[in-house]
Amino acid sequence: MTTTTADQLTVSDRCDRCGAQAYVRVTLESGQLYFCAHHGRALTPALTDIAVEILDESDRLLATSSPDAR
Repeated sequence: MTTTTADQLTVSDRCDRCGAQAYVRVTLESGQLYFCAHHGRALTPALTDIAVEILDESDRLLATSSPDAR
């Protein structure tokens, strides 16, 4: 398994388990799986050995914007 820079996930990418916005994409030889942060944390460890690539953008959930200067 390798982790490389790939196309970013978009708001239209949905979790294959629950339909929430996807923040994790697991690429397998047979295709791609998309997961929300919750399902990504739960399922990615089991897929690590067979994954071609794992893109985890769940850190975007913790990003903060700067406060408005008023």
